[in-house]
Amino acid sequence: MCVCLQLVAQGQFRVLKVPLGFIKVLQWFFSILAFSTCGSYSGMFRMSVECKNQTDSDLSISVEFEYPFRLHQVYFDAPTCKGRNTERVFLIGDYSSSAEFFVTIGVFAFLYSTAALSIYIFFFNKYKENNKGPLVDLGVTGVFAFMWLVSSAAWAKGLSDVKSATDPDQVITLINACEAEENHCREVHDPVMSGLNTSVAFGFINLVLWTGNLWFVFKETGIIAPFMQAPPPEGKPAGLDAYGQQGSYEQDPYASNQGGYQPDYSQQGYNQDAEYGQGYSHQGAPTSFTNQM
Repeated sequence: MCVCLQLVAQGQFRVLKVPLGFIKVLQWFFSILAFSTCGSYSGMFRMSVECKNQTDSDLSISVEFEYPFRLHQVYFDAPTCKGRNTERVFLIGDYSSSAEFFVTIGVFAFLYSTAALSIYIFFFNKYKENNKGPLVDLGVTGVFAFMWLVSSAAWAKGLSDVKSATDPDQVITLINACEAEENHCREVHDPVMSGLNTSVAFGFINLVLWTGNLWFVFKETGIIAPFMQAPPPEGKPAGLDAYGQQGSYEQDPYASNQGGYQPDYSQQGYNQDAEYGQGYSHQGAPTSFTNQM
């Protein structure tokens, strides 16, 4: 008891609040519903055979059948309308393969969901270690998603055949006494198939759950992490460190040691005005009007 309490105390039940754990709980629950509604089914229908001679009639012929629906082994005794004699009539069809396959997938899905939940809660750190746990989980989840698709489709077809084989109107055609026009055969009670219909619905719900869970398990693998990084803002360099090392944006390639291009106005090219001024002062007009006078 103490060991159980310690495990519960150390468990990381927060994982059940995220989609990875919450969907696993739904898978665990709906897998139970799927295989239980199919594997525990038993049904019955009734017919009546009214012979011309009323004493030979049987107005309540009950036929019971159940999982795994090996209907060719199910039989009933029907009157021949020839005295007190009866004949043994067998149903037609063996639909155990699709039904058993569906139940098997449901049981294994339940077991795997139980194991996965235990690992999520008590050993989530080891589950993430070396990325092996998410990769294995992704592969198994993909297999179960495909198996639910195949098994649910096969069982849906098998259920349709079971309904046809257990339809009292169809079974009546197997009774020889019903071929005579003077005898009257009719159905009294149809089998209730609502439980089997829900089993098919639960199968396809499991298909949706396991297929949808692929994305959340895939995210745990970290494969998509490099592709989910936000791109750099538009107009801004993506790698500032690289540009900082090269100095592309810190130094002007055209700048000199004095901090930039600065023209030297004291050189000859820009000192010609002074020379022209001197020449004009020697060769031009006199400096004062008094000398001319």
